[in-house]
Amino acid sequence: MTSFVRTITVARGVFAPGHLGELTQYLPFELVDDVLARSRAVQGRLRLLPSRVGVYFVLALAVFPAVGYLGVWGKLVAGLGPLAPVRPCEKALRDLRRRIGVTPLKMLFEAVSGPAAQPRTPGVCYRKWRTVAFDGCSSLRALTSHASAPGWARC
Repeated sequence: MTSFVRTITVARGVFAPGHLGELTQYLPFELVDDVLARSRAVQGRLRLLPSRVGVYFVLALAVFPAVGYLGVWGKLVAGLGPLAPVRPCEKALRDLRRRIGVTPLKMLFEAVSGPAAQPRTPGVCYRKWRTVAFDGCSSLRALTSHASAPGWARC
């Protein structure tokens, strides 16, 4: 029998245990705090809904698009159990989203985005071009000549 021990750093305060669910496994709060600081979107005073929570809330809105603000909030803090804060009203969540703005989310995307696979991964390239998939396009024109097409990325 083998035992593994894993040390996890969590934020202090009411949002520490479980720290807003699975999103923190992919976007640690240190990264979110850094992006908020660089974009100057950190709350100016101590609030019940800090900016960090707002970032995770906006990301959760994208994960659960048909649930609504209060439903998403419920899913976000479900892991906190009895430590969960008082449920905010929809206006407070809307104001939180507006207070954060677009810049921190854009910076967060730029920090974590990148190609899903390297050129040497099987199936990524066809000859010397990287293969691309489009989803949700209503119209797409095929290129007649791929040699000089600006949309083709070389591997």
